[in-house]
Amino acid sequence: MKTLIIEDDKELSDLLALHVDDLDTEIIQRYDGQSGLEAALENDVDLILLDITMPKLDGIEVCKRIRKEKNTPIIMVTSRSEEIDKVLGLEIGADDYITKPFSIRELKARIKAVLRRTESVKSTEQKDSQDVLQFTDLGIDIPMRKVMVRGERIELSPKEFELLVVLASNQGRSFSRGELLNMIWGYNFSGYEHTVNSHINRLRIKVEKDMSAPEYILTTWGIGYRFNEEI
Repeated sequence: MKTLIIEDDKELSDLLALHVDDLDTEIIQRYDGQSGLEAALENDVDLILLDITMPKLDGIEVCKRIRKEKNTPIIMVTSRSEEIDKVLGLEIGADDYITKPFSIRELKARIKAVLRRTESVKSTEQKDSQDVLQFTDLGIDIPMRKVMVRGERIELSPKEFELLVVLASNQGRSFSRGELLNMIWGYNFSGYEHTVNSHINRLRIKVEKDMSAPEYILTTWGIGYRFNEEI
């Protein structure tokens, strides 16, 4: 296992490295956003601990750029605890968010939870008896993480893809926002169901012909969302 720590406070970075090393992981440390981004893209890492407020590139921008290239689990480690920061972090692809000050026990618990969720998603994708899901003009190649809409490949963020696979693999089943939040992002984000709404909206923009009359991703009023069982 290999962990990348992107944190401009060297003392905190060293402390994180010391304790994360207990998880039997090789550590890479970077102290600004630009060098951290380069390390994330150049190395095959299993986990990224990412601060938000950093020189050269802030953590939000680093996360966005990493997500364009890789699905590596990202935990944001920051002193900015305002709700808008948390929601923004989740919506650009962060897997979890921990606010300073925090205990090392809490950090380790969150790391283990994120890694378990990541392995669970991989296992689900690998074990799915239908590697390719086809619905009218929408095709989902699960092993290749490729989505085709009306003959053209579309780009989805990791969370958008996971959300689409969960819905499409359970055609006709209605999921509450809380269920989807727990399945895709984990229990740590209770109270941020609107994150699901924004991801559903972005998915619809990418896969639906008409946002006002969705064909694939339907709203189940009073519950949440489902994938159309009649296609």
